[in-house]
Amino acid sequence: MQNPLKKKLVPIKELQNIRGIMLPIGLEFLQLVVTGPPGAGKTHYINQIGGWPNEGYIDLSRKGWWKDQSLIYRPREINLGLPFKGVKEALTVFDKEWLDAKPPLQLDLDRIKILPAGTSPFSTNWQKRYIFEFLIPSPEIIFERRQARHKDGYFPVDENLNISMVERQVAEFRQLALYLHRAGMSVYVRQDLTEPPMRIVEAGEVQMPPWIIPQPETRISLKTLSGWKWMIFRKDPNKWLSLTTQYQDVTQQSRLAHDGKSFEMLIGKQTFRFQPELPLGASKKFLRHNKNWLITTFDSCSSNEISGFARIKMGETVLFGTSNREYHNLFNFDPSVDKRHLTITNRRGDLILTPMANDGATKVRRINNLDHREILESNRHRSLLSLKQMFGIPSNTIEPDQALSLLSDVIDLMENEPCRPLNSENEAGGLLVVPEESTPVLIGDLHGQTDNLLKIISERCLLSCLERKCATLVFLGDAVHSEVSGQLDNMVSSIQIMDLIFQLKCAFPQNVHYLRGNHDSFDPSISKNGYLQSLIMKETLLKIRGQAYTDLMEKFYSALPYVAMSNAFIACHAGPPLEEVTKEDIINIKYNPELIKQVTTGRVKQYNYYKGYSKSDVKRFRKSLGAPKGTPFIVGHTPLDPFGSVWRNVGAIKNHHILYSAHQNGPAFFVRINKQMQPITYPAEPLTTILKSLS
Repeated sequence: MQNPLKKKLVPIKELQNIRGIMLPIGLEFLQLVVTGPPGAGKTHYINQIGGWPNEGYIDLSRKGWWKDQSLIYRPREINLGLPFKGVKEALTVFDKEWLDAKPPLQLDLDRIKILPAGTSPFSTNWQKRYIFEFLIPSPEIIFERRQARHKDGYFPVDENLNISMVERQVAEFRQLALYLHRAGMSVYVRQDLTEPPMRIVEAGEVQMPPWIIPQPETRISLKTLSGWKWMIFRKDPNKWLSLTTQYQDVTQQSRLAHDGKSFEMLIGKQTFRFQPELPLGASKKFLRHNKNWLITTFDSCSSNEISGFARIKMGETVLFGTSNREYHNLFNFDPSVDKRHLTITNRRGDLILTPMANDGATKVRRINNLDHREILESNRHRSLLSLKQMFGIPSNTIEPDQALSLLSDVIDLMENEPCRPLNSENEAGGLLVVPEESTPVLIGDLHGQTDNLLKIISERCLLSCLERKCATLVFLGDAVHSEVSGQLDNMVSSIQIMDLIFQLKCAFPQNVHYLRGNHDSFDPSISKNGYLQSLIMKETLLKIRGQAYTDLMEKFYSALPYVAMSNAFIACHAGPPLEEVTKEDIINIKYNPELIKQVTTGRVKQYNYYKGYSKSDVKRFRKSLGAPKGTPFIVGHTPLDPFGSVWRNVGAIKNHHILYSAHQNGPAFFVRINKQMQPITYPAEPLTTILKSLS
């Protein structure tokens, strides 16, 4: 049974000893809530640290569970009621309904209520009130313990005990711990009381939980003069920096105000630009609670490479230095940047800079005195106006005759693509080979989110790179069929986004490609929540575009490639083949329906889904395509939770990533930066509406 926490647990190094148990420094005793599967040792643990006796119970699917009386007294052992698919009431993993269910029940993670952050001045930040420790030993250890205790007394949860039951219970708690971590809750895991607790770290994460920040923020205390100054005069004990156009040294913990202006930071010998992130069309309320900062280099649109950036969200602390592998990959730090150069904390939009390197220079200066919002509006206006003029967007749908001609041109281009090796009938095959000199940009499932596509192509000089043929845009399929509640049967957005993709293809024929997904079909079995989306799409096209266009759309689907690759990546919509194949098999995939099904509908094997593909399938697929070991394998199709858009090293498979570009909070995509595939995410912008108002 696969462990979703495999290779995601890192020991917490900064620890404190509380009654013989090592707990993270920074954790307050009364924040602690202990949970885990039966037999994990929770009761012994609570007794050891002198916590509240008697176990409590909370139903995670109930709104406001964080106010439950069971959580008033802490530390305490808490049993969790969990929602399962097809079951109305929450169950624990020792309830008879859960134990006897055949087939085994699956967690319904979407029904779990997440702690509110409390962003307004008069609301409680519940996420800070609790820290959940998941005590999860291995199934073998728990099974042995439960066998032993069952001999000594009556434990109802140990009746009919078997190792399979224990493995399932452990799997549920591992999955839950990872889900709550991704939701932003404070979570760590312990496998044994004699071992240090471990935090969950997924590839690409740069945020550090409070207990591992080397120099925690200064806490206001009325026992100090600075605390009273803050109380009376609201004078913060941190040193405020008033930036000028001259460099200033940062030698102590200092604070920079979020004033809408950009600044420049010299770290060692490298220069970085910090600018507030201000999405177009965002409300004042949104900006008040999302004062994020972007860190970029000075690459311009004259470069043939698309530059990356980092984002520091409100409440986050990041480590700036070579030991932060994500930042190192993005910015390619030179030797003048220390391993742990400084930490940067975003406190309600203000940045707290804390130097850590003894001899590492850190300097800051104002770039100019222009409000970044003014610069942003001017620059984006030009970019979006160019986009509108180039593609004539937005429009609900283009005229039928124009649409038919556009789609016909697209199919002609696809049938004569030099980057697709010919199959046995001398047709463009199922494999797309992206030239090594071109920067690949991969976009996952869009599901009708036109604004997300507009955001991607209007940012980071992508259009300029497409024009210079130094970037290649690859869609991983499923651009159609909205997944937004209430819009599942509305196909206008699907038609609109495909029109835009077709226009992109005709504008940049060698640099825009689309892989086939499982929704790229009129197959009547394709549905969402009871809506037969493919049939509805076909009926809509027949109504507004006619029979000729609908027939041509089917021809488009059948002419699509299925797998893309370059020296930097391998990608398809869903998953690798489940048996050994050759490159020739992929090129001739149109003659193999089973192989088509696997690469368009497959899902990674998980603890509650045994039919999926595994690490060995990914490794074999890389080898069959002649790709080097560890080449990133990127797919869409299977978003793992509602909180993110990118999941790295999924299934404990190194360099196996899942990408989802249809999130309503903004899109995500993969791009090659400094010879490595990196994910980029953007906040949502109502660009369709904004484009309508441009002139």
